[in-house]
Amino acid sequence: MSEPYYITTAISYPNGKPHIGHAYEAIAADAMARFRRAQGRDVRLVTGTDEHGLKMVQTARAAGRETKEYADEMSSYFRQMCNDLNISYDAFVRTTEPRHYEASRAIWRAMEAAGDLYLDRYEGWYSVRDEAFYDESELVESESGEKLSPQGTPVDWTVEETWFFRLSKYQDRLLALYRENPGFIRPESRRNEVVRFVEGGLKDLSVSRTSFDWGVPVPGSPDHVMYVWVDALTTYMTGVGYAQDEAEYARYWPADVHLIGKDIVRFHAVYWPAFLMSANLPLPKQVFGHGFLLARGEKMSKSLGNVVDPMELAERFGVDQLRYFLLREISFGQDGSYSSEAIVNRANSELANSFGNLAQRSLSMIFKNLDGIIPAAGEAEEDRALLVQVDDACAELAQEFDQFAFSTGLEAWMAAVFACNQYVDTMAPWALKKTDPDRMAAVLGTLVVAVRRLAVAVHPVIPASADKLIALIDSGEGGKPIAQPTPIFPRLVLEEEEAA
Repeated sequence: MSEPYYITTAISYPNGKPHIGHAYEAIAADAMARFRRAQGRDVRLVTGTDEHGLKMVQTARAAGRETKEYADEMSSYFRQMCNDLNISYDAFVRTTEPRHYEASRAIWRAMEAAGDLYLDRYEGWYSVRDEAFYDESELVESESGEKLSPQGTPVDWTVEETWFFRLSKYQDRLLALYRENPGFIRPESRRNEVVRFVEGGLKDLSVSRTSFDWGVPVPGSPDHVMYVWVDALTTYMTGVGYAQDEAEYARYWPADVHLIGKDIVRFHAVYWPAFLMSANLPLPKQVFGHGFLLARGEKMSKSLGNVVDPMELAERFGVDQLRYFLLREISFGQDGSYSSEAIVNRANSELANSFGNLAQRSLSMIFKNLDGIIPAAGEAEEDRALLVQVDDACAELAQEFDQFAFSTGLEAWMAAVFACNQYVDTMAPWALKKTDPDRMAAVLGTLVVAVRRLAVAVHPVIPASADKLIALIDSGEGGKPIAQPTPIFPRLVLEEEEAA
């Protein structure tokens, strides 16, 4: 049986519709899942929605809706986004599902059995928007003198009876984890931030609320619901059968990687491993905190009016074009910027003009001049050299993808596409048609082999387009004629106001 590989996205908070950041993370996770499947791994990709917490209650109330009904609607947009963006998820977990309540209660009982939960009174600063507690020393002041969280969100002084988790007990074990497994938190900059935070001292964490009831009830304390992050993080185990299906859980847990935004690294790299240590459960192998997407270099916000619906972008420019742009343009792990012009320019120059045109020219000449019968690849030195170059580039792409370096991997791939176009220009098969038809056939046969290998390599990024191209080439197996090829990547055009 093939080796398992388990990858998760962050569990999205659906108090609003999905934004481009959600799409970016889902696309990156999907590209990695497809890449691992192509390597023969038994992949499990889990995503979902984190629907509990005070923020959901308040947002639903403001909209004049029941919280559950509101959560149902908003969660459906996230599932739809995944479907529309061709995300090959194996499970979409909602924290309001009965199976998730079971998993959350199971980890709670395990932490309780370890003696790591105790009842006390919480007094401190809480940000509803971040669903996070902050120490006085972490707060910043706004221009008007208002206290804000490090993320710039409002905080309230909170006093209530709460269950606490003995986070302080795990400080040394966490530091040992980071020291002994330097790849546990990536990229390196995130690891350094977390180490500094933990070295600064950990305080016990409030892990239940009594001020509202929208959450997983605490076993044995019906007036308490679990702190939203306890139940949100447990989703990663719900998605592989924790407390339900022992065989599935044993096969896929621990996760190979949690792919998350850099703003929630602390929850995943400090709280989550501590909860798992307490419950005596295996730790995930890696937490990867990617950067933010900026609109023309600015952070997106509703007040600036620059929040973009990713589905509108996918509809206008194409799903594969959007997927390719996001992974090609931005160095994964760092912040990156996007705009309509950038998407159009990248998709046109690399997908339409370079790769798409290469495939279209090669296959059209075969359809037109060789009755659609794909010839064998050439044996000349330059033919073999081209295929070696293509294979090397595909191997480099795989090497880079292995480290989540999508943009670097696609750069290597693109260099091979350019080499193929250079080969076409040098060989000039249209001229060979008159002077040496056999040589023309050998050149076109070489190009088809190169194009197919390039399509297979880039499949995790542009799966629908690559499938279409591979299917057309494979339809010519056994000497059958291929159908007339049509361009895979139509040229995109900017609307006038965007080009201005």
